[in-house]
Amino acid sequence: MGDETKKPTSGDDEDWNYTGPNASIMWPLHYPDAGGEKQSPINLVSMDAIHDASLEQTPLQFHYEADGDWELCNGGNLLNVTYKAASGDSYFSGGVPNSDYKPALSGGPLPNGHEFTLADLRMHWGKDGSKGSEHTVNGKAFPMEVHLVHWNSTLYRSLGAAIGKENGIAIIVIFVQVGREHSGLKRITDNLHEVQYKDRKYNISEFDPSWLLPDPMLRDYWVYEGSLTTPPCSENTTWVIFRYPLTSSHSQMEEFRRLLTYPKGGSPSTGVDANLVDNFRPAHPLNNRVIRASFPV
Repeated sequence: MGDETKKPTSGDDEDWNYTGPNASIMWPLHYPDAGGEKQSPINLVSMDAIHDASLEQTPLQFHYEADGDWELCNGGNLLNVTYKAASGDSYFSGGVPNSDYKPALSGGPLPNGHEFTLADLRMHWGKDGSKGSEHTVNGKAFPMEVHLVHWNSTLYRSLGAAIGKENGIAIIVIFVQVGREHSGLKRITDNLHEVQYKDRKYNISEFDPSWLLPDPMLRDYWVYEGSLTTPPCSENTTWVIFRYPLTSSHSQMEEFRRLLTYPKGGSPSTGVDANLVDNFRPAHPLNNRVIRASFPV
C-alpha cells in the first residue's frame, strides 16, 4: 500500500464526495481516520449534555473585525470562504500573514492562553429545508450549517500542521434556519454567482465573520471532541456548537443551491448531482463521548 494512505490533509482532494462512487461511506477505505471511534458529526441529544460551569467562567472571545481579504471558492463539494494572508497565500497552505490583523478565537473550552486563528468558513446545506446540517439536535436537522474552522496558532504554524494534533483544531458551528434575510450572510450570497461553477474563486473584502455569530446574550453552546467532517476526518477536533441558529431567507438559501458541482463546460461526475446540494456527512455514534453545555440543562 505504501503511499496510498498518505492523502492530502487539506480536505481539497477531489477523490471524495457525498454521493456517487466516492461517497462518505467509502471514505474510510482511503482515509483511515474516517473509521475512528471519535468521528463527527453526531446527533446531539440535549438531555444527555452535562452542564460545565467552568465554561461560564472563561467566555469565548472572538477577535474578528471587518478587514482582510477573503476568497469565495466553489470546490465542487463545498463552498469555502477563506481568509487570505497579505501575501496572497491562505492560512490553509502555509504561513503567518504579513499583517497585524488575524481573526482569532480564545477562551471557553480551549486551552488557557492559546489562540486559535480562523482559517476559513465552510458551508453545508440541503436540497430542501428538511435537511442540510451535519450535526442534528435531538434528531432535528437544519437547512444549513456553517463551520468556522480555527487552528491553534500558539502551537502550530498552519492549519495543515495542526490537523489531527492535540488541541490543534477548533470549529464553531452555527446552524441556519429559514426566516428573515440575514444581512451578514448577504455579503456571501450576493457574490455566489461569481463562483457558480466548480473551481471558480472570487475575492471579497471587508468581510467580518462576527456578522454570523449569535447576539452576545444568545451564545449558549455545547462542546465535544470529534473529528473533521471532511477527509482526512482527523480527530483531536474540538467542536463548539451554538444553541441558537441564525436566520436566512428562502431566496438566500436558493442562491447556495444554484452552485454547480462541475467546471464550466464540463459535466457532473458519475452519481453526483449537477447542483451542489446535500453536502453533509451523516451523523456518527457518540461512543461514550461527553457533551458539555455552557448553560444549565
